[in-house]
Amino acid sequence: MRVVLAEDLFLLRDGLVRMLQAFGFEIAAAVESGPELTRALAESKPDVAVVDVRLPPTHTDEGLQCALAARRERPGLPVLVLSQHVEQLYARELLADGTGGIGYLLKDRVFDAEQFVDAVRRVAAGGTAMDPQVIQQLLSRRAADDRPLARLTPREREVLELMAQGRSNAGIAAQLVVTERAIAKHTSNIFAKLGLEVSDDDNRRVLAVLAYLDQDR
Repeated sequence: MRVVLAEDLFLLRDGLVRMLQAFGFEIAAAVESGPELTRALAESKPDVAVVDVRLPPTHTDEGLQCALAARRERPGLPVLVLSQHVEQLYARELLADGTGGIGYLLKDRVFDAEQFVDAVRRVAAGGTAMDPQVIQQLLSRRAADDRPLARLTPREREVLELMAQGRSNAGIAAQLVVTERAIAKHTSNIFAKLGLEVSDDDNRRVLAVLAYLDQDR
């Protein structure tokens, strides 16, 4: 699996390269700026891009904008975005595309090698890997004034948060120590209360839930 990595901090970039290589990934390019990222994505055609939001020369949202531009040129390009803090604007912009694998992780997550590598693989396979803190903020932002969301039970809210992270029903069941049948029932209730069509496509159902939570912001 070929990866393009963009991170301006040398030590972190070098550490991520070594980590990914240790787990069998091929590093097609490891760059430190927006222009370099644009060239690498166009020339290398990677299986997945791992991109820091803030890159030179602007140190604002250069990395994210380069990734979004690359997805316009190559629809569905899997992109895992790394950020120092939860920035809902960036999460919404990434999710707005709605195609291909997408992920948004806080940089703290990269220190857990297995968790980080699992996220890269999930995104590369077309799935979703959302940081729990991002999901919690999106949910809490909508909870106060959104009646359908307010109708969810505490357990359904737990299931929704795990669903939005990209977990399968089996993964949610294991996390909450219940049966898959129970999770399937909760999932059906969630979609019914939110007015969303149930789908067997895990990625599509997560994007649908997030799109709903983010509508009319």
